[in-house]
Amino acid sequence: MMRFKFLLAIGFASIFLACNSRAQQVNLSVDEFQKAIAQSNIQLLDVRTPGEYQSGHLKGAMLADWTNPNEFQTRAKALDKSKPVYTYCLSGARSAAASEWLRENGYTAYNMNGGISAWKRADKPVEQAVEVAQISMEDYLAQIPKDKTVLVDFSAVWCPPCKKMALVIDSLVKTNGSQFVLVKIDGGQQTSICKQMNVDAFPTFIVYNQGKETWRKQGLVEAKEILSNF
Repeated sequence: MMRFKFLLAIGFASIFLACNSRAQQVNLSVDEFQKAIAQSNIQLLDVRTPGEYQSGHLKGAMLADWTNPNEFQTRAKALDKSKPVYTYCLSGARSAAASEWLRENGYTAYNMNGGISAWKRADKPVEQAVEVAQISMEDYLAQIPKDKTVLVDFSAVWCPPCKKMALVIDSLVKTNGSQFVLVKIDGGQQTSICKQMNVDAFPTFIVYNQGKETWRKQGLVEAKEILSNF
């Protein structure tokens, strides 16, 4: 009986140590996180709100707001499962939940303990949003010749689906570039024209023929569907 209790205690201790070890492996210190994201072929994900992101973020970070479930899942599903995802938020709670969701859905994900607050306390570099001059509707329309087919790509550098679609658009330009004019709008910065054009999600693609909008779609799109609307 004593031997059984002893072995049971050992078993519980082993489970506790294994769980604690696993937690340490997926929850990284600021220094460990910085070292990890310095590697190539990783994905860095800020899971805070857009307003928090604009107030300062880690260089190269994409954005998927954990407090907006539909947005988070849509953007997260555009991530590459073959590359690890490193998440962070303000203090580490939201990103811990986000990284757990990612792991449950087939991603390799890590979280930064203490979030960007701990990062700043450690005097690590943070990028600030830079205000840019907003283009007017007149400026926008001037980029759309009436005698050609035009594809307008509203994207943002921090948007995971946009990064995925960038490869599709680049390929489209290489193979069918003579059929259309590509106009790229940084929706993350050009918020005014996005509002005027009712673009409320990225990426958004709009096709113009003879100066008139003839097709529009948000999110991931196959190249053949875009071509079919030229």
